[in-house]
Amino acid sequence: MRFRPEPQVPPDQAGRTGILLCNLGTPDAATPAATRRYLAEFLSDPRVVEIPPLAWKPLLHGVILRTRPKQSAAKYQSVWLPEGSPLMVWSRKQATMLRGYLGERGHAVSVRLAMRYGNPSIASQLDELKARGCTRVLVVPLYPQYSGTTTASVVDAVADWARGARHVPALRFIDRFYDDPGYIRALTRVIHQHWQSHGRPNKLVMSFHGVPERTVKLGDPYYAECVETARLLAERLALKDSEWVLSFQSRFGKAKWVGPSTHDTLVELGAAGAERVDVVCPGFVADCLETLEEIAMEGRDTFVCAGGKQLQYIPALNDNPVWLAALAELVQEHLQGWPTRGHARGAGG
Repeated sequence: MRFRPEPQVPPDQAGRTGILLCNLGTPDAATPAATRRYLAEFLSDPRVVEIPPLAWKPLLHGVILRTRPKQSAAKYQSVWLPEGSPLMVWSRKQATMLRGYLGERGHAVSVRLAMRYGNPSIASQLDELKARGCTRVLVVPLYPQYSGTTTASVVDAVADWARGARHVPALRFIDRFYDDPGYIRALTRVIHQHWQSHGRPNKLVMSFHGVPERTVKLGDPYYAECVETARLLAERLALKDSEWVLSFQSRFGKAKWVGPSTHDTLVELGAAGAERVDVVCPGFVADCLETLEEIAMEGRDTFVCAGGKQLQYIPALNDNPVWLAALAELVQEHLQGWPTRGHARGAGG
């Protein structure tokens, strides 16, 4: 194996601490070509699709990547912002604000944002942190609930990068925060703020991204952590069992996924005559295609077509100050024992 050449960092610039925020990823543009590149990387990850390559690659390259990019690009176009992908816009704001919150607490650290799939890559941002003299890096996957399909994939990407590095920095990971009090408090605040402005619904649907049922049977803790997050949130909101429901969205393929599905739940609620439901997606800390298009648009159409009157999507945590304060506190806890009182360089970095 050949290791990458690395520039010498002057001693007076070495020894810094870096934070690497990681989210799932997004196409560079809302076009079929950009979406195809993104989906090719995403769906080639064995953590995401646990099908033997000999069976999966012909299907992926012969069918899926020939048809799905155009469909997905149209969906991205429906939510794309002037500044770019919603996920990228909100994630960048979170990285910038996190650095500010940590700075207010006296921590001079470099904060970088990376995407597991697409740009900026985890490898490029780790290179950037090393170039800034970081010899310690805390990796923060922005997935509240742990799953091998998400969190472990970030660990894989970091390990792949480290495998080619000559000087590997000290590494730590925040692998989950599904029951973190600050995270639950922030979700509660966002929901309360929505209800104060729009009134309360007949039912609150807590929709999480789904995973194949097989992964849970093989030991993935994701489903159980989603259930616990929902329970803690309902408890803090003082909801009766009849006032909320847990569901799972974004099914893909023919395999059996954990349920109940959000689509089926919205159909049932609409058919039962519910006038209004609110949907919150606690597993997404930043709004993205899965929340803005799948829930706020497709979900609304599903509910209304089934007989319901009104579906309101409650925005993700995004740049809510209670959430950013909670994230800063979580990061601060995991930085214990590492010096962070030096001088971080670069705005936002």
